[in-house]
Formats: sequence, C-alpha cells, structure tokens
Amino acid sequence: MKRISQIIFFVCMLMPSAMKADEGMWTLYNLPQAVFEQMQAEGFEVPYNDLYYGEHAIKNAVVNFSGYCTGVVVSPDGLVFTNHHCGFEAIRSHSTVEHDYMLNGFYAKTYAEELPNKNMFVSFMIDQNDITDRVMKLGYEEKSNDERAIMIDSLENVLSKEVKANDSTLRLEIKPFYEGNRFYATTYRDFTDLRLVFTIPKSMGKFGGETDNWMWPRQTCDFSVFRIYADPKTNGPAAYSEDNVPYHPKHWAPVSMQGYKEGDFSMTIGYPGSTERYLSSYGIREMRDAENTTRVQVRGVKQDIMIRHMRASEAVRIKYDSKYAQSSNYWKNSMGMNKCIDSIGIIQQKQAYEKRLRHWQDTTGYLKGKLDFDLMGRLYAKRFDQTRAFYYWFETFRRTNEFTTRAMRVHSGLEVKGPADKPKKQYMQFDDNSSEWDYALDREVMIALLKNYAENVPAENQPSFYKDISKNFGGSVERYVDNMLKKSVLFKPGKRIYFNKKSYFKDPGVKYGLSLVEFLADIQERIGTVSDSISEQEKYLCAAKLRMEEDLPHYSDANFTMRLSYGQVGGFLLGGQPSGYYTTAPSIVAKMNRAGEVIEYEAEPIMKELLSAKDFGPYTDQTTGEMQLCFLTNNDITGGNSGSPMFDGKGRLIGLAFDGNWDSLSSDINFDKRLARCIGVDIRYVLFMMDRWGHADRLLKEINAQ
Repeated sequence: MKRISQIIFFVCMLMPSAMKADEGMWTLYNLPQAVFEQMQAEGFEVPYNDLYYGEHAIKNAVVNFSGYCTGVVVSPDGLVFTNHHCGFEAIRSHSTVEHDYMLNGFYAKTYAEELPNKNMFVSFMIDQNDITDRVMKLGYEEKSNDERAIMIDSLENVLSKEVKANDSTLRLEIKPFYEGNRFYATTYRDFTDLRLVFTIPKSMGKFGGETDNWMWPRQTCDFSVFRIYADPKTNGPAAYSEDNVPYHPKHWAPVSMQGYKEGDFSMTIGYPGSTERYLSSYGIREMRDAENTTRVQVRGVKQDIMIRHMRASEAVRIKYDSKYAQSSNYWKNSMGMNKCIDSIGIIQQKQAYEKRLRHWQDTTGYLKGKLDFDLMGRLYAKRFDQTRAFYYWFETFRRTNEFTTRAMRVHSGLEVKGPADKPKKQYMQFDDNSSEWDYALDREVMIALLKNYAENVPAENQPSFYKDISKNFGGSVERYVDNMLKKSVLFKPGKRIYFNKKSYFKDPGVKYGLSLVEFLADIQERIGTVSDSISEQEKYLCAAKLRMEEDLPHYSDANFTMRLSYGQVGGFLLGGQPSGYYTTAPSIVAKMNRAGEVIEYEAEPIMKELLSAKDFGPYTDQTTGEMQLCFLTNNDITGGNSGSPMFDGKGRLIGLAFDGNWDSLSSDINFDKRLARCIGVDIRYVLFMMDRWGHADRLLKEINAQ
C-alpha cells in the first residue's frame, strides 16, 4: 500500500487534545521517557535498558522476516516463529500435488529434514542512530530532490563501509523519518540460510480465509516455524550449505504458558511497513479516490477469475494460492479503509485540524512562505487524474500475468547474455518457470484487465498499444492477446531473444512491453515534478505540527524499521455489544460445523476432533478454564507487523500478531484506540497444535515454554 509520496509522520493527529497514551509506533533506541513511564504505569516490569541496550535486550529476539513480515527467535538453536501467511510462499514453493505441504502441513523430525528456501532471510537490528545533523551539514536543504537522493545514497555507502570495516557481516541503511525532517541510520546483520521446520495445514493456518480476514471473532492458528542456520565456525551469517549448523543467539524470547487477562499489559515489537497519519486532507482524498478505489475495482476483476480457476484444479490452486492471498488481503483492506474514511469523517477532521494549524502559523509566522495550504490543494488537484491513471496501470499490468511481466522485463531487468565484444550474439532468455503460472488463467486475466483498463481510463492516459488494438484487430482485445501469445518469442520455451536484431522490435510481445514501459516513464515524469512539490509541502506540514506540539512526545510514521507499540488486552464494542477479548475451542468447532455453508471453514476431521476435546491439559487457561485461541489488544500495528511477538509485562511471549479488525482499517491514517484492535494467535494455541497435531516433541523441548 505504497503511495507516490510517502513516509508521512503522525503528530497528535486530529484532535487538539494530547496524544493518546497507547498510540504510537516508537523507535526503541530513543524511546521517550514519558512513554516508558506510561508503559510502567500500565504494567510493564522490564527495565528501560533491557528493551534496546545490551546483548540480552528484548529487541535482539525480534527479526525482520524476509523484508515483508516480522519474526521472533524462541530457542537457543535459532527457531523462529512467524505467521503462516508470512511463510506461505515458502510452504507453497515446496509443495507439489504429491506432497502438498499447504494442504497437509509439514514437520521436519530432524535437522536434516528442514527445508532450505531461496531468497528468504532474517535481519537482526544491531544499532540505530539519528544522523540528521550530518545530513544537513552536507547541504541537504539546498539541493533538488534528485540531488538529495544521490547525496543520501553516497552517505549510505560511506557509512556502510565504516561498519563493514569493523564487521563484514553488517549492512547499514539510511531512511527518512518524520516526512524527511529527520534521518536515521540503522545497522543490520542478515542471515540468508533460513529453513522451514514446521507448518500446520492451510485449513488451520488460514482458517476462515477471506470470509474472516480483518474480522472478529477469529480462530485462525496463523503461525509457521523456521530455523536460522549459521557458519559452523563463526556462528555468523553464511550462504546456504549442508555444512551450516543451527544459529545460537545470545538472546531469545521466553515463551509463556501463563496467559493473560483483560486489562493486562501487552507490547508488540516488529517491523510495521507504512503508515500515513500525518498526511494532509488533500492526500487522504487522493488515497481514497485515486488509489484505494482503483485497487478495489481492478483486483475484484482479477480475483474473480483466479478463484474460479483455482477451485477447478488442485495444480492451479497450488500455483496461485499465495498470489491470490497477497492480492485479496489489500483488496479488502482498501475497501474497509475507504468505508472508515467516510464513516468516521476523517477528511473533515483533518480539514478542521489544518484550519487550526493555519491559524497557529499565521500567529507565529513559522514556515511563512514555505508551508502553503492553498498551494498544496492546487498541487493535489493538478496531480489527481494522472495519479488515478498510474494506479490503474499499476494494478492492471504489474505482476498480474506472466506474459505482461515478460514483456516488460525484456526492456528492463532481464540479464543480457553472450559475449560482450560481439553485440550481435548477445541475447536474453527466460528461465523455465512454468511451475509458477497457468496459461489458461493468465490469458483470461490478461484479456479481462486490458478491457477493464480501457473502460475506466480515458484515451489520453492509455498506453499506445490500444491504438494497435483499434487499428489492426478491430478493437478486439481477445484477438490482440491471442496473436501475441501465439507469435511472440517471449512465450517460446527456451528461445533466445536477440535484442539487437531487426526482428526484435517486430515481435508483438516486445512492442507491447515497450508501450507499457514508455507509458509508465511518461506518466511518472508528468507526476514527478508535482509530486516533488507535494512532498515538500507535506514535509513542512509535519515540521509545523512538530513545532506547534513540541511539548508532546512524537513518533514517526512506519517505514519498515523496528518499532514498539504498547497497550492492553481487551475487546471493543462490536455492533453495540461487547466483542469479548478471546475466542475458545468451541467457537472454531461451531464454524467447522458450518463448512457446508462457508467453504473456508472446512478442516480435516482430526482438527475438529482435537478441538472438541474436553481436556486441553497444560494449554488450558488457568483463569477462564478454557483453551483460548486468539485474543485482542489495542496495540498499534499495520502491515509488516504480521508475525510480531506480543509480549506481556514481564517480556514473555504470549502471542503472535496476525491481523487487525475491520474497524482498524483506517488506522494507517487515523488510529482510534476505541475501535482499532490487534488480533493475535495465543501462543498456547500454537504449542497445542505443535503438540497434539504435529507431535513435535523435539521442538517443544527446545522451546521449553513455562
């Protein structure tokens, strides 16, 4: 859910009153003392320094999981818990019709059976520092946006060399915070040998599917287990090798069997991806009408075709399960966010706040001649049509079907092979990835989306190939697509593509791809200048709020760096009635009994049998006398927090965050403590499934939950 202008900061956003105590995604190294004292008042018992500093700090057990989720180390041998949906692609990639780990689950009974994964990793955050003064001394404010980007990249290279000189396993990245008003440098250590150890069947890991997604009550057992492997000599990062051994961390999260009760302290630490709580009212309107509305419309068309093909073929389902889940997640999120924007009146509240801020600016003169609300409104209006067309392009053509992906890759991102001194013999070639896509599904999606784009975007914002459809194919998208699929070299298995031959630009697929990348470059150029000016105004807006409310602690918007959020266990009013703050085994059995009505409530008979037990032994909550499945807190989370550990006041692991509720879908721009909830899977539910279904004795012994 990225935008053209991003990394927006939230400061006591809408109301003139002080920030709600439990709101915020706080960086750990500079956690404000006032925030920590509030955490203590609510039941946090761990010393301040044990959050971030020292080798046994809580943050050392939390990892960036493959650049899109969060995980937590739970054993002295490098076991990592994350969500099932975070491990979903790894599980899918190892699955076949004969050995379908998505359908049947997987448990490696020995180290030798643990499955390696390409392009997966975990990152430990080692250090973080504010380097704003150093950036500003380099003349950042006086440079153009392009010059700024080059400068930050150069500084990142310099600082990276400095950290690598001391430890070659480290990397450093610089990111803007507070809408570019501050800059932090963060140092990481990456481990790239990450192996799948345990997963339950998809019926439980995704129980409820899209029916229950973003909803409460939930019973989804959303977890998977991986292990970090390391160099046997150094215990440090190493590329995959059979000689690697389990990583031995100096700190891991203690797993608790003690549970929680309503009102108990709860803390998440993770990698929230992106929030935009400082975004102006003009930006929120653009988000609603140009971005979210477009995403909902296009993905609805695509997903209807995908699910029909997936239900007709197990082989197709395996190929597209992960793709469908990724698409539908933010399709529903965008739908819910727009509903919340309107029902809560967020744009109107923002406008009221901006009116107050404008009055403060007029009174103090702060940023006079720089922050201009009227100019901001004109800039957004100027950009709107182009932005809407951009998102239609993005949702229609980016990673929606294999042929379109190939058509664009031959113009950017596909490796050129052959002798450098003989250009005529240089070529490009696609690897055989036929196991990842289906011809019939992709063809139908491609035709439907091309038609949909033409119906919703004016001709002046359509790629040039639409003229070819009109002129040479009688306006028939079907004929145009079938001609490309039949004649283009892009779909000839193993065919070399000699890009410097005359036939190259005559290929219909190559021409189609060129039309797409040229259109993208053109619309980005048209948007670019206006976007730079908008970004500058949003930056000034942030700076003004920081100054106007300088007596309050402030946190930056999420940008996929480690953050802490805190709050309490508890429910909310759902339809005017108390929601309850946890679910129990009988509630999932009741849903399983409705599988004839809702296919996403289907589960294996053994699951129903296990969850119908009269005695759940050590997994029974000592307060309620029930086995609790999922629970609610008011922790402040967003995408990227999936898999985030949920800690109690003693710093013990009690759950894994995996979703928010429907009423929280506007929280990326407006956090409402009354309504927004984090949904977590109870760690005892996780252990119960590992024990009673998986019989994973060696893992349970390793974890040593108490």
